[in-house]
Amino acid sequence: MAHPGDPATVIRVVLADDERLIRSGWATMLSVHDDIEVVGEAADGREAVAAGAGADVVLMDIRMPRLDGLAATQELARRSPATRVIVVTTFENDHLVWGALRAGAAGYVLKRAPARELVDAVRLVHSRDAVLFPDALRRIAAPHHGTSKLPVELTPRELEVLRHIALGQNNAEIAAALYVSKETVKTHVRNVLDKLGARDRTQAAVLAYELGLVFAGAEEHPVMTTKDFRPCR
Repeated sequence: MAHPGDPATVIRVVLADDERLIRSGWATMLSVHDDIEVVGEAADGREAVAAGAGADVVLMDIRMPRLDGLAATQELARRSPATRVIVVTTFENDHLVWGALRAGAAGYVLKRAPARELVDAVRLVHSRDAVLFPDALRRIAAPHHGTSKLPVELTPRELEVLRHIALGQNNAEIAAALYVSKETVKTHVRNVLDKLGARDRTQAAVLAYELGLVFAGAEEHPVMTTKDFRPCR
């Protein structure tokens, strides 16, 4: 398994789509980059789970035979927690995309996305240092705002960090915003993920929106505290 942050890292990618031409196009776009290697392909959800286990990133079509992309993403998250899934969809169907993120996907891209956007998505998701396309995530999260209660107690600083995660900021940006070191931010991020039971930053961001901690125009709103978010009992 490749290690994020290692300059010699080669990101091992599996392509899952029931259309061979789509997979071929993805392979062409990705394979020209020295830090990305296409190591497998899948024509349906069950094949995607089998081929994707152990890979670094899986590009997962959201609609596939035998097992759809949502179910395949959920199963892959269970079998191979270190594997990051990017769901790919033809239409920006907010309901399906949100379902995929809740199932464990680390982000999504549209099939019509240009090559550079696809490559950047693979690299960013693999680095695990920021949330993919935070503005798009904020938009599709709107119907889910405030639908959950905080399941655990977070410190005021952890709530601040969670909010910044949801806004798509990486560790360096969070450190600058909070006037702390990157190592301190890494510790807070790890604690937030552990407390929330979130497998990655995207899952934490999804929870932040459902908690009502971040919403459209969130940069204009003050950080909420533990007084605003009591754990559910």
